[in-house]
Amino acid sequence: MVGAMVVLVVLVLVWVGLRAVTSHDPQAPVRSVDYRLSVPAARRAADFHLLAPGRLPAGWRATTVGYRDRPTQHWHLGVLTDRDRYVGLEQGDVPVRAAVSRFVDRSASRGSSVSVAGRTWESWTDSGGDLALVRRAGRATTLVVGHDVPRQTLTSYVGSLR
Repeated sequence: MVGAMVVLVVLVLVWVGLRAVTSHDPQAPVRSVDYRLSVPAARRAADFHLLAPGRLPAGWRATTVGYRDRPTQHWHLGVLTDRDRYVGLEQGDVPVRAAVSRFVDRSASRGSSVSVAGRTWESWTDSGGDLALVRRAGRATTLVVGHDVPRQTLTSYVGSLR
């Protein structure tokens, strides 16, 4: 009886092992959110000029949105481009370097500034393919970061922020 039990346990372990090697769990689909529902309340609560696009470019979709009031105010909007590349909008009352360290990389390098809609934005990059455009205005630092997103795409997105 013990021998039969050992054989049965071995067969179950072999089956579980083969299943783990040969099966493929599909990725959970990324769900879209309607960020425009959150913008009015976040704008009323923020002590800074909260930015958001009026609408996203064709094929883009918002995947995360949030506003936090405490301990420090922070606005976040995460989107995927039509090529499934991530672009994040982060805004809050933090120094530029702190925002870059948190959302790009501690060792990010500052590049040349760019002008978008008459305003100067700093550019920052890291070795992992992130590009960020950052601007401090009033009480808020606004950072828009894209992973493997062309500079022109990021610049156009920044230009759509209102």
